[in-house]
Amino acid sequence: MTLNSIVANFQTFKLVDLLDILIIAFLIYQLLGFVNRTRAGQLAKGALIVMAVYLVANILNMRTVTWLLNSLLQVGLLTLVVLFQPEIRRALERMGQTDQWAYRFFNKNRYNDTSLKGAWRSAIIAICDAAERFSETKTGALIVLERNTNLSEIVRTGTPVNSAVNLEVLGTIFYEGTPLHDGAAIIENGRIKAAGCVLPLSNNLDLGKDMGTRHRACLGIAENSDAIAIVVSEETGIISMAKNGVLMRHFDRQTLYTRLVDEMIPKETASEKSAAEGWKARGKRLLNWVNNKEEDEQQ
Repeated sequence: MTLNSIVANFQTFKLVDLLDILIIAFLIYQLLGFVNRTRAGQLAKGALIVMAVYLVANILNMRTVTWLLNSLLQVGLLTLVVLFQPEIRRALERMGQTDQWAYRFFNKNRYNDTSLKGAWRSAIIAICDAAERFSETKTGALIVLERNTNLSEIVRTGTPVNSAVNLEVLGTIFYEGTPLHDGAAIIENGRIKAAGCVLPLSNNLDLGKDMGTRHRACLGIAENSDAIAIVVSEETGIISMAKNGVLMRHFDRQTLYTRLVDEMIPKETASEKSAAEGWKARGKRLLNWVNNKEEDEQQ
């Protein structure tokens, strides 16, 4: 491509072309991030290796290898759809969560609501206290904290509770003698929405043999939604947390509390702080004006 053709392309460049490039770049970025967060990453690497081998074989005129790979690539799209079927389904389900996209579009998060911050902070303290108690007594527990992704379908699989989150209620739910202890407790807006809920199980083959169905359910809900899931092992008492399809282990009470506060109660941004300070300053000026007005009238 000559310099003149490059200049000619820039001369015909329009705003819609820039929008076209940005959309493609965004889709590629989202695709790479999706592949990196799931087990589809290994399949994607294998597909890239096959493509590289095909290019090398084509350049070196290796007829047999080229014919074999060419036959394979002809049905490659259908093969990829079959291989990536679970991941494609999860991606479409998450895209279908309209409330999550709306919050992202308007750059808002419902947990920034001041009325919910206190409820979430109290709930987090109770959850951490309960997790520490469960760890000491080796009581199995599974707690899911709903964020932007709607978990109403998961809630319908359990028993409605609609209770405040406290140590006593969580202890009763996960007591081995109760009918709800094998399921998950769903926390919504700082309250226990339901208990005994059935969660989707993860197909991750990298989970250790010491982690059973409860850990697979904890990881499964984190793979299928943006929820935070906490699990306590009844064999080892280890506290683990799952987020975005990743299971993190060996939490104690303090590290769990710090992590949950960071995830569920976002800190105010600089613009929010400046806006709050501005309103406080206006309120003080108004109060001073009222006080001065009253003093003038008394005199």
